[in-house]
Amino acid sequence: MALTSGTKLGPYEIQSQVGAGGMGEVYRARDTRLSRDVALKILPESFALDGDRLRRFEHETQAVAALNHPNILAIYDVGHHNSAPFLVSELLEGETLRAVLDRGPLPQRKAIDYSVQIAKGLAAAHDKGIVHRDLKPDNLFVCRDGRVKILDFGLAKLASMEPHSERDGATMTMTNTAAGVVMGTASYMAPEQVRGEPVDARTDMFAFGTVLFEMLSARRAFRRDTAAETMTAILKDDVAELNDLATPISPGLDRIMRRCLEKNPEHRFQSAKDLAFALESLSNVSGTNTSGAQAAVQAKSSAARGKFLGAAVALALALGALGLGWWLGHGHDADPPPEYQPITFRSGFIGNARFTPDGSIVYSATWENSDSDLYLSRTDEVGSRELQIKDAELLAISKTGELAVRLASDNLGGYKRVGTLARIPLSGGSPREVLANVQDADWAADGQTMAVVRFVPETFHWRLEYPIGKVLFDSINWISNPKISPDGKLVAFADHENPDGDDEGAIAYINSDGHEKKVSEGWTSIEGVLWSPSGAEIWFSASNSGSSENLRAATLAGKVRTIANVPGGMWLQDARDGSILMVTQQQRLNIRALPPAGKEERELGWLGWSYLRDISRDGTKVLFEEEAEGGGPNYTSYLRDTTGSPPVRMGDGEARAVSPDNKWVITKPLKREVLMLVPTGAGEPRQLTHDKISYSTVRFLPDGKKLVAVGVEEGHGARDYLVDLSEGNSKPITPEGVAGVVVSPDGQKLAVRAPDGKLGIWPMDGSGLRTIPGVDEKYTVIGWTPDSTALYLFSSRAAERSGKVYRLDPATGKTEFWKEFGENLQAGGNSVGSPHFSADGKAYAYVYVQVLSQAYVCKGLK
Repeated sequence: MALTSGTKLGPYEIQSQVGAGGMGEVYRARDTRLSRDVALKILPESFALDGDRLRRFEHETQAVAALNHPNILAIYDVGHHNSAPFLVSELLEGETLRAVLDRGPLPQRKAIDYSVQIAKGLAAAHDKGIVHRDLKPDNLFVCRDGRVKILDFGLAKLASMEPHSERDGATMTMTNTAAGVVMGTASYMAPEQVRGEPVDARTDMFAFGTVLFEMLSARRAFRRDTAAETMTAILKDDVAELNDLATPISPGLDRIMRRCLEKNPEHRFQSAKDLAFALESLSNVSGTNTSGAQAAVQAKSSAARGKFLGAAVALALALGALGLGWWLGHGHDADPPPEYQPITFRSGFIGNARFTPDGSIVYSATWENSDSDLYLSRTDEVGSRELQIKDAELLAISKTGELAVRLASDNLGGYKRVGTLARIPLSGGSPREVLANVQDADWAADGQTMAVVRFVPETFHWRLEYPIGKVLFDSINWISNPKISPDGKLVAFADHENPDGDDEGAIAYINSDGHEKKVSEGWTSIEGVLWSPSGAEIWFSASNSGSSENLRAATLAGKVRTIANVPGGMWLQDARDGSILMVTQQQRLNIRALPPAGKEERELGWLGWSYLRDISRDGTKVLFEEEAEGGGPNYTSYLRDTTGSPPVRMGDGEARAVSPDNKWVITKPLKREVLMLVPTGAGEPRQLTHDKISYSTVRFLPDGKKLVAVGVEEGHGARDYLVDLSEGNSKPITPEGVAGVVVSPDGQKLAVRAPDGKLGIWPMDGSGLRTIPGVDEKYTVIGWTPDSTALYLFSSRAAERSGKVYRLDPATGKTEFWKEFGENLQAGGNSVGSPHFSADGKAYAYVYVQVLSQAYVCKGLK
């Protein structure tokens, strides 16, 4: 039964029905909490009784909710109405690509534009291990601003990217389920789908080829009179030549299309990223610009114009010139290059930096091995003066010269740090505390009103308040960098769209009524948000791959341009009178270790982002993976002696654990939910697990024959599993919600975290959870004492560059300080990860973050 206008499903009020299909009815609804219009898709109650349809609906929800990309429909919420599930998504204005093609073929330039956007959306899905499997014009939506969105992941599967994933048995789209019938829509199936064989990302490449063919010709590539004949054509016939079009297509575009339509998956594009690159290259050659890839095209164009300047940079550096050399920003060839004036010259880490009303600069920094402090600098002088404000992070400076700072910050994980908001006159004086649990703050132009981002520990939500006390935005997902527009009517911010503290996400703004508008999405890293002087654009520093953030600008309508590309990237800080204040950050993830019988720690970092995972029981080896640029797109696992000899490459993927005899390591492919057993000497790696469980942390039991692993199976909560190395079989050993892999040296018990967040002991004999009394939840359990009687706990505060380890008596809950790690880090060392211990506790290793920063004032960017 259709829902009527005014019907309420929780906070959502139905306004009107906008569509219906085989997977449900779609309504325009009003989110009364955030005062925004949304699309609400509900599975009819009769369908909810059909297990297969329900599973398809749940797959769609899980698949799309895991994605974050401007070319994929965004999911906001899920719920149930009269036992029927529904999902809530962004409300799109426009029409399906099917409706567009019903009017005729697209011009080649527009077809390329749409194709680049579709390919980038697919690339984002494939990076998460998601194959759409039903790509067609009906599942592609063209928004009024020209952006293309991929819809309906109802047939998508959280599948392995490998070609040997399990077989699919399902249905044709819009039909009832029947066992043994292939899944997909006949005209857009790949040959392997027709044959009922395993599918992977290359299956979507074939469907993409059929869509591209249809965009250019308004005809289906393999359509015949019946579905059976269509599928036979897909298996045997080549796609028709497009030689009867009014405007012939370019040979390059034709080659791309036909490569997508190869019968053999090995002959197609092997990734959507490669496909997008080929299409963008084609558009550059033909002079066709694509709105969906505008920033990338501008960057490529700027790079081409800057080849001569690049040589000048190298020469300038060779001669010892100050700064980073000549950088090419956004603009015309005749424009003079921007000027970069370095403000800082010491080695260490810089936090936030802001202009004062008179044009001076205040910044937070930790230089060499000194404590964190605030510093004052001027552009006409070399050097900085300490303001003697310790343990404070600068947030903003008002027009009257008053500082807003964050005191006594705690690290909540990732980039999330909260503390007490305080106000301090620049002229001096004691801090006046204002508000607890604040992450960021900004002053309005009036010098009195403030916007803040606050953490709510009771609900684990993040709130944007403007002015303080008025909640404009409330979300489980992390948000940061609030900036008030020059006229005081809007607040721009970074909506990271995740609760974990990763700095990926979107640039958004919100008005006084709480209406959020995302102007640029899909960034892998966002650090720094600012309004342009006119208020017509939001400036921000972000990266769409890797960790090199560069300066961008987005209009309120969502048009994005690149302002400057700087080697290594930069974090936008502030702007005043035509000058931009920025900080460059050279970040490294390093490892320190004390080998057995060693007297001093050794540096064991390798390629710049060495993520420590395990230390061997005898303390002679550490297992880590290289991420970021040095690790490659799939990361790389290494095993290294703690004496410092060069590491041995174990293969692609994330590292997990070292066996007690040092003969094996466990790794996990980045895009597959399986564990691999890899020999450290001669031999071949083999896939260990073949189930549908997603494993995270893994440890060997002391006998070396089994693993204990934290895993999540679809429809279940996290729990511990026991994995047999001989067969790869696994079985759950703890209830859902009880998880942890800190194994005692005697192999008899695990330290775990209970559903209520409390620490506990789980005996391996299964006799039941024993909760540890009175332990603060901020502590992390990292190991056992060698006699298996006490636990080691780890604690690290954001303001402290070292980490402290405590001993815990599980029977009484009593803790006592044991040892501090990371006391004498290199310059720029600003946080320490929890240490890993050998079985006897005498050898250890830990990871630490090193950031070397430099502040610049730039003139000439616009």
